[in-house]
Amino acid sequence: MDELLPKTESTSSEKATLCDVTVIGGGLAGKAASLQLAKAGLRVICIEPEESLRQPVGESLDWSAPDLLSALGLPMNDLISAQMATWKRHVTVRLRDGTSAHYIPSAWLAGSPFRVELRTLHVDRLRLDRELLKMTIGSGVKLVRDKVVGVERKRRNIASVRTAGGARFSSPWFIDASGFTTCLLAREFNLPAIHSGPVKVAMWNYFPVSESIEGTTLYLDPMPAEYLEWIWEIPVSTDMVSVGYITTGAAIKAKRERGSPVEDIFRQQLMKFPRFDPLLREGVLSPTNVTSFRSRVQIGVAGPNWLIAGEAAAMVDPITANGVTAALRHAAEASSLILKYRSQGQLPLGARVSYSSRILQMAKFFNGGIEKIVYEPPVRNRIGVQRSGTVYTSPAWSMNVVYARMKPRGIVATFLLGLFLGVFRASAWILYQFCKRLAPAVGPA
Repeated sequence: MDELLPKTESTSSEKATLCDVTVIGGGLAGKAASLQLAKAGLRVICIEPEESLRQPVGESLDWSAPDLLSALGLPMNDLISAQMATWKRHVTVRLRDGTSAHYIPSAWLAGSPFRVELRTLHVDRLRLDRELLKMTIGSGVKLVRDKVVGVERKRRNIASVRTAGGARFSSPWFIDASGFTTCLLAREFNLPAIHSGPVKVAMWNYFPVSESIEGTTLYLDPMPAEYLEWIWEIPVSTDMVSVGYITTGAAIKAKRERGSPVEDIFRQQLMKFPRFDPLLREGVLSPTNVTSFRSRVQIGVAGPNWLIAGEAAAMVDPITANGVTAALRHAAEASSLILKYRSQGQLPLGARVSYSSRILQMAKFFNGGIEKIVYEPPVRNRIGVQRSGTVYTSPAWSMNVVYARMKPRGIVATFLLGLFLGVFRASAWILYQFCKRLAPAVGPA
């Protein structure tokens, strides 16, 4: 793809390159926002450092993602026919003792009045991202391979950004999609953040398979007194699965201090489940990928002429499968706000508060719920890990239905959404406190 991309030209800091919107970051949210704005006729510059070799994550999509991808020009059937995706019709949880549970959206959701699409996808993120990049460049977006290192502003308004290559870019509007490790504007404006759970580490690799199933499988070996760790298996193509292991950063640190290399830690976890014996004998397709993260959401992710989107705004725990949906949703809403208020030159206070509140409430709902109900021991010890999964997934699926149908944008709709989410969060907190105060109990189902 690099031959399609324009090279960054050194620009004097005294003379800025002008456009209508500057998008900082060319990940999923950055490309989606750039594409939508360019389609609407705006001149867009997207600034992204040279492509890294790190494999992107977010391969198992929730049931809201397909509509958002379709709005970008990537409908489900096209992704399947291009072999960029496989069907995901259910989620299976398998325990080490051999028991399992299947989570499938109820058939009644497909009928009136909800008419929810019950199919969703697993995607090959490398191929999906490259296709979206091609579409973005084809729409007229100027992609600059450089890194933003400075922000020039007047109080809360951004005037321009500076790059490591010496260029300066100025525009009336800015979107920060720089990712969870950079969080450029959150750092610039010292935005507070709400964190959920401990620092976690994900390590993953790819294995060849002779056949794949139409669903995501999660493998769990929950210990009554310990924070949950888990393994995923995602069929990203008809002949390849993504397999990953997630645990706390503290657990990985302890193993590394005992001299265990990453590859050994990864292999030892997979060996707990018979399913992975033939895959390990066949061998991995590439070096093991490793990344660390902490689920969190920034507060106040919109200013007079800027918005934060994607993981720069909120890092959603990967077990929720909501990361791609969140990135695409942020991009769609940020682009819509710029188009709506372009003539005014800045976002009204109500629009800023509403956008920030929706991101905050949704991230708190997904991250807080999964931490209290599944990751931490009290609830799953009392009712069993499989029932804990049901208690979490039912409102999570319902919430995506509500959001898709409400399409909240204004203050009133955002307030109602917050109330609805607040009920679920309060219920999860009450259940957690109730189970925490009871004597320990462990149920197998």
